[in-house]
Amino acid sequence: MSEAFYSHARLYDLMFPGGGPAVDFYRADANRQGGRVLELGCGTGHKLIPIASDGHPCVGLDFSSDMLAEAQRKANERGTAVEWMQGDMRAFDLGRTFDFVFITANSLLHLHEAEDLVNCFRSVRRHLAPGARFVFDVFNPSVRLLAEADGVRRTRESFMDPDRGDVSVDVAEIYDAPAQVTRGTWYLSTNSEPDFVVAPLEIRSIFPQELPLLVSLGGLRLVERFGDWSGRPFAVDTPLQLCICESA
Repeated sequence: MSEAFYSHARLYDLMFPGGGPAVDFYRADANRQGGRVLELGCGTGHKLIPIASDGHPCVGLDFSSDMLAEAQRKANERGTAVEWMQGDMRAFDLGRTFDFVFITANSLLHLHEAEDLVNCFRSVRRHLAPGARFVFDVFNPSVRLLAEADGVRRTRESFMDPDRGDVSVDVAEIYDAPAQVTRGTWYLSTNSEPDFVVAPLEIRSIFPQELPLLVSLGGLRLVERFGDWSGRPFAVDTPLQLCICESA
């Protein structure tokens, strides 16, 4: 579950500030659906806090207590009520159903085994109210990019930390083809603090042909699959698999 990567919640938010079309998409979808909302792998609440601010009763579940603590701090700061819960998306029982359930930002890809993915989908299905929707997004794998994961450390980006100054982010990745998992190490450095964070991050790929089968084994039906946040139809060159599901 790459726990070490998510134990630096404040840095995570600086590195991935959120916002943009993904928030707009999920917020609009939650408003259309109405009712109770559940986000699995909610992180620091980038998407759930805006949804809750629209008046929806919201629950956010995440494996990382550090991420949940930051989510709670941000929700309190905005005066927004969200029920935050620590748990495992592979097996959870909240004792209630929801009208809209979602998993975003590739969070589903922390589950590497097909059995874990199916168990997650089955847990989701048990929590869907009649007429509910389950939506998730994962990247559309590029065989070319996966093959380029050669283990060499390269600078990927930088961000500004008010306490440390400019932080550079280096990543070294290899692709484990039999497991369909990209195994990476992320390095955060400043001029005065080289490698002050070194954290593994392992992300599965779900290829387009296997995705509907995994969803079906979980007792769900893939209703529609988009290729980006604008609703463009899924195609070989689209960046996302944005999946709309319901109970089978």
